[in-house]
Amino acid sequence: MDGSSAVIPVEKPEILVEPTSGGGEVAQKTPEELVAKAIAPVKSEFLRPAPTRASSNDTNGADSGANSAPSNLLKEKKSKRQLKRERLQEKKSVLHICPEIARSGDVSSCPYNDKCRFSHDVEAFKAQKPADLEGDCPFLNHRGPCPYGLACRFSGTHKDVSAAEAFEVQKKTSEMNGLSKDVQKLLWKNKMRFPKADAQLKLLGLLGQMKSKNEKVSDKEESDRTASIGCLANEENGCCEVAGNSNNKTDYSPQPQEEDDRADGPADELRPQKKVKSSAEENSSYNELNNGVNVLEKDIEKSCYQTESGTTTDCIPAETDGSLKLHPREKKLIDFREKLYLAPLTTVGNLPFRRVCKVLGADVTCGEMAMCTNLLQGQASEWALLRRHSSEDFFGVQICGAYPDTVTRTVELINQECTVDFIDINMGCPIDIVVNKGAGSALLTKPMRMKSIIQAATATVDRPITIKVRTGYFEGKSRIDSLIEDIGQWGASAVTIHGRSRQQRYSKLADWEYIYKCARKAPTALQVLGNGDVFSYSDWNRHKSDCPELSTCMIARGALIKPWIFTEIKEQRHWDISSSERLNIMKDYVRFGLDHWGSDAKGVETTRHFLLEWLSYTFRYIPVGLLDVVPQRLNWRPPSYFGRDDLETLMASDSAADWVRISEMLLGKVPAGFTFSPKHKSNAYDRAENG
Repeated sequence: MDGSSAVIPVEKPEILVEPTSGGGEVAQKTPEELVAKAIAPVKSEFLRPAPTRASSNDTNGADSGANSAPSNLLKEKKSKRQLKRERLQEKKSVLHICPEIARSGDVSSCPYNDKCRFSHDVEAFKAQKPADLEGDCPFLNHRGPCPYGLACRFSGTHKDVSAAEAFEVQKKTSEMNGLSKDVQKLLWKNKMRFPKADAQLKLLGLLGQMKSKNEKVSDKEESDRTASIGCLANEENGCCEVAGNSNNKTDYSPQPQEEDDRADGPADELRPQKKVKSSAEENSSYNELNNGVNVLEKDIEKSCYQTESGTTTDCIPAETDGSLKLHPREKKLIDFREKLYLAPLTTVGNLPFRRVCKVLGADVTCGEMAMCTNLLQGQASEWALLRRHSSEDFFGVQICGAYPDTVTRTVELINQECTVDFIDINMGCPIDIVVNKGAGSALLTKPMRMKSIIQAATATVDRPITIKVRTGYFEGKSRIDSLIEDIGQWGASAVTIHGRSRQQRYSKLADWEYIYKCARKAPTALQVLGNGDVFSYSDWNRHKSDCPELSTCMIARGALIKPWIFTEIKEQRHWDISSSERLNIMKDYVRFGLDHWGSDAKGVETTRHFLLEWLSYTFRYIPVGLLDVVPQRLNWRPPSYFGRDDLETLMASDSAADWVRISEMLLGKVPAGFTFSPKHKSNAYDRAENG
């Protein structure tokens, strides 16, 4: 690993560790008894009594302020207008210098002048800027200037370059799949066209079903209204509708951002629709946006017309039905066999972490799960989940949606705007907020909707479509084995089966015997991947030898806790990695993070935040040299133990305060008032509340 990232010298840290089990109790039991109780059998010479912690809530958060206010005090709720005003005032403070001025160092370089929402006071910014971090700027190797200029926390290492060179460097990037502003505006105004998706939905009879449901309800609501005023070509969905009848839209168009929480509701609920614009407004906004961004809009508009009787005609591409469905030979091929697949991981599976895993031997990477409705609304934060680094040579994205129309249109949009090798549809996410919208694991209870989603998505694009599922919704009622043959016939190229039900979440061990059963029943053309509790090369070998029909194994939490698992599998060894080697891996993560999120103050703190989220998993790793029984299992609870050096002991701490200390070794002191609480408190162990 490359250790070029800066490390701030730190004095011998004070260790605050509170283990799950006491050292005395563990020392009195044999390794076999400990393993039977899912307690890690750490060698007796490394065991220690459980020290007390000053604060009982230390595992749930860290607060850098010594005299912080009590958390039980209720804070005054502020209005949206007040919050917006405070954000604007904060941007105007000297802490937030104009990016253009920071880059060039010239106050006159900002095109907005006095109207700029950022500060232009360079001297005041320099006076309050904290001291530079040790080490070199991560952008020095980019053969050009740092894009953050004066705001960079490594500005002391910058070299003088011309403005022309700075502009050229901004164009160069090793990342792809960014959302262009023109496409985002089309999505914001619901003007984006999806000709292939809509044609497939109509061909499969899905678009007509949605229309009939809407029309029945809208007829009741409109019975007391007067006759509408004429007909207007709806630019939003390519279909004609009567002006003033906003409830009679004929497609399930994406929701505005504020309606996102209800966009994926139950099937019998109608989605709120946008107010219909007048024809003059529609034409003017269309002309502003149509500057060659989407050539298909003009072609589709020509095929959308209204008959003299006032009835509407659906707008589909001028092609025969026979040409809509791709022949199997036209589909791009994808092969997961024997490849090391890093699972899509929410929050921690970001681009810098995937780069770390690529360095350590991962073959296939996949972006974090993105919600279809948010992508169709053009939310920049959701599109950021689709970004890909040039080192990810075998890359896919994962999307999640509840309805065939949203999923199919998202697939077409990604196929058009992004460079990916495959698109994975999540039908196994157990999170309540996803399931309550009818997406994720909720689809396991609706096989006909699963069929509609898979058929429409696979027929719309030529890229392989893969599916990720769980064994079933309820524990003890597995049903994927009865659908596995159909999933292949519906058009999916591969299916990943997590060996747990939605009800189990992450409790209990994954049921690999059931995964084997599904793999043996699957048709030859459908690749089956197993997922769950792979934590060593011996786990990988056992699953591959027990079921040769299995294409490969997806590695998820095992990679979060020890990303060098890919190296172990390729080299077929249990790597007794040292604390300094682990720190070097974290240095690489920090360097990749600063490259991705930026080297200014905001980028440094964003990198720190995601580093801390990752450390909330890595502390569960127990070094090989400390165990009586090798390898470690994913469900083992670690007792209180000393490491072989102070750094290893610090890395074994489950205290958020100690994770912050590790981050300070790599990114300098945290700012005043800094707090951290891990986002994911998912239970890796077998606990009753997850059952």
